[in-house]
Amino acid sequence: MVTLQLNQIKVLPGQTVILKEIYWPKFEAILEALGDHRSSRIAYSKGTLEIMTPLPEHEVIKGIVSDVVKILLEELNINCEVFGSTTFKREDLDKGIEPDESFYIKNSDKMMGRDRIDLTLDPAPDLVIEIEVTSPTQLDIYQSLGVLELWQVKNRQLQINILENGQYIDSKTSPTFPNLSIIERVNYTLKQAYSMGRSPALREFRQWIKQQIKE
Repeated sequence: MVTLQLNQIKVLPGQTVILKEIYWPKFEAILEALGDHRSSRIAYSKGTLEIMTPLPEHEVIKGIVSDVVKILLEELNINCEVFGSTTFKREDLDKGIEPDESFYIKNSDKMMGRDRIDLTLDPAPDLVIEIEVTSPTQLDIYQSLGVLELWQVKNRQLQINILENGQYIDSKTSPTFPNLSIIERVNYTLKQAYSMGRSPALREFRQWIKQQIKE
């Protein structure tokens, strides 16, 4: 058997490394060795660890969709706490994951001022964003952790999944923003961002939501 040190493994943008038989103590040790200041993301389930490094396309789309959610929350005067790509994990479930973006909305008051999360005591994020470019979203992990609303973007198209009876189902609306045509408008904003630029597209989105509030 050949044993590799973590510093011998290089994950290039767009690549995924899968490590088997990584049980919880080793998983925690790898997280500590990787540190907080890195571009890679992890997904862990029952001894299998995936380490992924996103492509620029992934980061561009993530930024746009994240800003869309922040604009919605600001204009609708909804409080939130943003936890980004925090590692959400539970040893009792033997699962952990780092989303592209995460929001506490209904539970924002509980998470205000927090810089550590323990999912055995704290709630899971209310809304998570995942951009799927090179590797599929680990739905089973989010289901197990109890994330109620998951936004996936595939081929620059938004899909909303909501948790019902422990399983994700596709939804045409967002429970967080139930009276808005979120999927249609996010897809339009992504298209505009690539044709006219990110900033003009987001300004146009802000004007759209302002108009929706007036109506």
